[in-house]
Amino acid sequence: MRTWRRAASIAMALGALSLTVFAEPAAAGPEDDAPFTFAVIGDVPYGAAEIAAFPRDISQINADPDVRFVDHLGDIKNGSTVCSDAYFQLIKSDFDQFTDPLVYTIGDNEWTDCHRPNNGSYNPLERLATVRKVFFPRPGWTLGQDSVRVTSQAEEGYPEDVRYTRAGVAFAALHIVGSNNSMAPWTGNSTPTSEQTAEVRGRTAAVIESIHDTFADARRHHNKAVTLLTQADMFDPTVTDPSFADYSAFQPIVRTIAQESAAFGGPVYLFNGDSHVYNSDKPLADGSQWLSFYGVTTAAPNLSRITVDGSNNATDWLKVTISPGSQQVLSWTRVPFTS
Repeated sequence: MRTWRRAASIAMALGALSLTVFAEPAAAGPEDDAPFTFAVIGDVPYGAAEIAAFPRDISQINADPDVRFVDHLGDIKNGSTVCSDAYFQLIKSDFDQFTDPLVYTIGDNEWTDCHRPNNGSYNPLERLATVRKVFFPRPGWTLGQDSVRVTSQAEEGYPEDVRYTRAGVAFAALHIVGSNNSMAPWTGNSTPTSEQTAEVRGRTAAVIESIHDTFADARRHHNKAVTLLTQADMFDPTVTDPSFADYSAFQPIVRTIAQESAAFGGPVYLFNGDSHVYNSDKPLADGSQWLSFYGVTTAAPNLSRITVDGSNNATDWLKVTISPGSQQVLSWTRVPFTS
């Protein structure tokens, strides 16, 4: 009955598509009282100079003895270059140089926006299938040389949506992208196509299910915090007068995050890229404009959002440390790239 109610609520939130997603328990990780440090990057490499520097950036992260895990928040190219197979293979070979486990969250620049003429006029869904083939060759395992198991939605068609636990913190990498979560019309169209809409509905349902499962496992295992990882900035502070039409596809996801965060007893962290300028705030706290914007009725003051530097501003990486004995649980610092 509980599963039926959840599936029904997802279908209602999305407006039409009914999709059943089966989830498995979150993969276990180190569970001790020692600090655990991981790196977060996103929206990199953009352009020739960053592409050339990226292997050196990876080497710098590898050389930090504290770092034991890496998260890339997506957008492995800028939005005005070709989405070629050769480029995907180049970045995959770079990713293979990470000595620690790497979780890669897909961004919009590598598939959603590939319909643009300067991107090669691809069918975005074909590019998404290629991204999954190249970057998720072993579903349920991370990238990087020290590959480890994670819980994956691969059986439902979403190998990029993964969950794992480290040092008492539950993590979920969620495929949520810019361009209104891929509902922005493709070149030559004034509205989304039927296949485009179906993809967004299915992927959004999977994301919502993963969020519910992450928090359910966090409560069951008495985790100290929950951390969500995504490309899209659903609360972009650089947009002074946001239009709901440009954010509408995020609404069911934001409502789910707000609902689960408000009901969770500990801190919740959301790391995203997309807007390219470092920022730390509480977008769903009392008084935030985003509550009414998304129609959220219960504030979530325990949700902290962190945006990583990226694009031409990708001059540093985030070094994040889990301190299990701390009330804040996660702390972070920006480390400049030396290349």
